[in-house]
Amino acid sequence: EGVIILAATNRPDVLDPALLRPGRFDRHVTVPLPDVKGREKILKVHMKKVPLSSNVDAAIIARGTPGFSGAELANIVNEAALMAARKNKRVVTMEDFEAAKDKVMMGAERRSMAMNEEEKKLTAYHEAGHALVALHEPESDPIHKATIVPRGSALGMVMRLPEGDRYSYSLAKMRANLSVGMAGRVAEELIFGKDYVTNGASGDIQQVSSMARAMVMRWGLSEEIGMVDYGDDPASYQGRRISTTMSNKIDAEVRRFIDEGYQKAKQIITEHIDDLHTIAKALLEYELLSGDEIKALLRGEAIIRDEPDDSGHAAPARPSVPTSGSFGGGQPQEA
Repeated sequence: EGVIILAATNRPDVLDPALLRPGRFDRHVTVPLPDVKGREKILKVHMKKVPLSSNVDAAIIARGTPGFSGAELANIVNEAALMAARKNKRVVTMEDFEAAKDKVMMGAERRSMAMNEEEKKLTAYHEAGHALVALHEPESDPIHKATIVPRGSALGMVMRLPEGDRYSYSLAKMRANLSVGMAGRVAEELIFGKDYVTNGASGDIQQVSSMARAMVMRWGLSEEIGMVDYGDDPASYQGRRISTTMSNKIDAEVRRFIDEGYQKAKQIITEHIDDLHTIAKALLEYELLSGDEIKALLRGEAIIRDEPDDSGHAAPARPSVPTSGSFGGGQPQEA
């Protein structure tokens, strides 16, 4: 009497139903993954165990780790501490946390990867295209950073951070994501010409295709197809094969959504081609730019980076400007 027995599992689907009968384990409490506020609090608990620089912001790290469990957040703190120790730092900086998060999410840096100058230039313009369109799409999430440092299977990336966890998306936001997704390929075409685009957009094309197909087949966002859920299989619906006519209509609508995103990205980049050159030039110079630094560059300002010393205090600000050589062609080529 007075004894309460608790049990926990990550696999309720494999439990014996007899265990869950009334009078046994009959009260179930589901513990979901932490939201952005929960992640921030969990990070702060684990951060108490390591010496922190004054520039560490748990809220920013929490925004960039949607879907992470408490154990995964603890791992990020441990990774950041290890990275700081390898550099003989006395404190863990925000740079260490960013590097740890990227390593956990996308794999280790591949700085030893030998890219020639032409490949680096193409990657810089590809990522600059993503960043530029994201800045000019009102429904796009804010840019957190852009980099051309190879990591995992990617040669570069532009990371955007939502202001908070998101549980639903508007049609306008989906269209914005399609435009941002196609922007890398558009930038390659405009700067280097269609004959010299690369397979660097393969991941982007996969993502926008998946989103556009879901918009048509699952979310009822195509007026041509209507509000019908065809599931994930383009060949069947409720166990029956979809007719060739309907399958062709679905493919056409998927293509339409993607093409609209492509055209919007092309319009933005063409209208702001000088800004594309500015971002790409800075990426080649610094390899990594924050969202604020990109905005400052486009305002004509110098990049100023506060470099924390080992005591955790910021060293005097050091202004810097891109000094890379000139780029071929100030005007976009016809795509």
